[in-house]
Amino acid sequence: MTRSGFVAILGRPNVGKSTLLNAIVGEKVSITSSTPNTTRHAVRGIVTEGETQVVFVDTPGLHRPKSTLGGRMNATARQAASGVDVVIAMIDGRSDIGPGDRTVLSAMVEACGASGPLPVVVVNKIDRTAHENTAAALLAVAQCVEELAGAAGRAAVADRVEYFPVSAKTKRGVSSLMDFIIQRLPEGPFFYPDDEVTDTPEAEYVAELVREQLFARMREEIPHSLHCRVTEYEWPHITVEILVERESQKGMVIGRGGQVLKDVGIDVRRQMPEGAYLELVVKVEPGWQQRDDILDRLGY
Repeated sequence: MTRSGFVAILGRPNVGKSTLLNAIVGEKVSITSSTPNTTRHAVRGIVTEGETQVVFVDTPGLHRPKSTLGGRMNATARQAASGVDVVIAMIDGRSDIGPGDRTVLSAMVEACGASGPLPVVVVNKIDRTAHENTAAALLAVAQCVEELAGAAGRAAVADRVEYFPVSAKTKRGVSSLMDFIIQRLPEGPFFYPDDEVTDTPEAEYVAELVREQLFARMREEIPHSLHCRVTEYEWPHITVEILVERESQKGMVIGRGGQVLKDVGIDVRRQMPEGAYLELVVKVEPGWQQRDDILDRLGY
């Protein structure tokens, strides 16, 4: 009998959710960046081993939104924790439990009732801290979960939580996490073909690769104003439209003599099948992050 299920990964921005997803799947299915809120949509990574299939859902980082887009991203993350079999709350083990972590843990408690999804806390980045600090972080987060669950009238949730120290970057502890999840999945048919690793459309993935490379090159205030979408996909010709909010940003994205776009195109093509022809076009769409009509059109 096959077993299958869904696992949502929640966390504040830059805690390592996408890195964990890629480490579990074994290849890159979600872009990563040091810029907060890189992930804007729920991204699914699929792991099929023998008679078991696990569908992991990487979510936007839960944060205090400063735009309409930010509010929609938070809603996407919370919705991803509904109707799944496991909810992972991911915490950075290098720092004290802050307001952002409490928001994430509260979302996990809210999503996991006495008989709902299995709650799991992952303390990440243990490769960057001493063993005793990891132990202290695990104790602190366990105490925080008990406090939050009690305040929410869901003390039973705290009793069900399992804790895993991991390094998504080095994959330390990831196999133990996977073994635990696999053993607790319900019986059921596979949701995807056993050779599929993500359900992200190819065109959407290319647009995300472009955004990832732009994030790596832009100053901090620019990335949040960027949106990338494929407007033409007729292999081998692919056109990606890059939206910015101001005319001044357009010049920064293009670069002197078009150098930034040229470098982005080179690095993206390296991650695509040989022979791809990638055209990058920059367009100004004033205040798109705050406009419901544009956000609807862009699929947020």
